[in-house]
Amino acid sequence: MSVSPLGSSAPSTNAKPQSGASIAATFDQFLTLLTTQLQNQNPLDPLDTNQFTQQLVQFAGVEQQLKTNSQLEALIVQGKTQSVPVAAGFVGMKLTADGSTATLTNNQASWNLKSPAAGTATFTVTDKNNKTVHSETRKITAGQQSFTWNGKDQNKVTHPAGDYRLSVAAKDPAGRAITVSTEIEGVVDAVRFEGDLPILMMGNQQIAYDKVRQIQRN
Repeated sequence: MSVSPLGSSAPSTNAKPQSGASIAATFDQFLTLLTTQLQNQNPLDPLDTNQFTQQLVQFAGVEQQLKTNSQLEALIVQGKTQSVPVAAGFVGMKLTADGSTATLTNNQASWNLKSPAAGTATFTVTDKNNKTVHSETRKITAGQQSFTWNGKDQNKVTHPAGDYRLSVAAKDPAGRAITVSTEIEGVVDAVRFEGDLPILMMGNQQIAYDKVRQIQRN
């Protein structure tokens, strides 16, 4: 921390940020002291104006930063407010989003798949307790396709409606691993506003705004 020519401590760039009101009060006090000392300085030993200039620059920089932060906060609030009617408009629409958890309804759960190459894939469906309820291996093609599960396990036992997760382990004909992406579909029945982005609800599923890939009329 440097010592100002006024005998008071200069503002430190590492100090805890002050509010706009306290910065303004400190700045006004500084200018008052500066003006008083300039008026009463010794003509034979004038004050070093370089130190005053540095402090003025520091004060101006902090004040500008506070104004910028205030404007950014206002823009964020405005953006959130504008997103409310847009997100609410998704209610009742059919949504496609990145995700691996689909809802089993009427003995059917479906996932959209996208594979960069043809090959063989093992599909594993797990319940909310991460217990495997279905597994099968089959051929896949390159590009878009789908996987549908009828809710039954290997013992032909039908599982209850609810959310189930699909994982895909695939390999091409040469035995190299293939990354298969999964998407889910459903109808948006509610919107929750938490954090910076709205959350779209499909039953108990929460779909982040940035995971949405397609919206269409149901």
